Amino acid sequence: MSRKSAMLSLLLSQALFLCGLPLFLQLLLYLNPLVIMVVWFCILLFVSFAVLYFRGETVMIPRLLWQAALICYSLSLLVLLFFRPKGQVYSYNLIPFSTILSYLSNEMNGLVSFYNLSANVGLFIPFGLYLLSRDGKEPSALRKFLYPFITISDIEICQLVFRRGSLDVDDLILNMMGVYLGYVLYPLFTSVVVFRSGKSKRVQRQ
Repeated sequence: MSRKSAMLSLLLSQALFLCGLPLFLQLLLYLNPLVIMVVWFCILLFVSFAVLYFRGETVMIPRLLWQAALICYSLSLLVLLFFRPKGQVYSYNLIPFSTILSYLSNEMNGLVSFYNLSANVGLFIPFGLYLLSRDGKEPSALRKFLYPFITISDIEICQLVFRRGSLDVDDLILNMMGVYLGYVLYPLFTSVVVFRSGKSKRVQRQ
């Protein structure tokens, strides 16, 4: 990544984050304070990717760094899922699409509805990208489904057992949509990001 692209990405992402900060702070009523950092990080990544793509640049990332970043990202999501503000009532839903329809019908706060729908999809896109980025042969269609399905189901069951967050079959549906969206976006992702075994450097896309 060139210095100009890095500076442009930083300035644009911070401006976008600061403009939306009054709205993002409202999420603290429902979620762990870590959500602000997750939102900031996601905006930075999205803007950086857009800048690189439209400037015709690629960036080489050490595969080990990509794996470490995903581990840290996963831990952050687990904190959001299992550690909520005190006073929230535990709930569960086993009826498909009932929660989704509730969000879409504006029965709840508009910001919360938008965040829950978009976050449950968008925050799981990296896992779809990661599954296809691993070394070796591309996983079969069955494994593409089973790996995320089993993992997400285990998380939902843990929320039920430990009464943390809420077990919701609609979360599973939305999360799986996010993983599959990652599969769809993978060719676009690799047009900007190239993995290697050494340190990252800038490469000009032809």
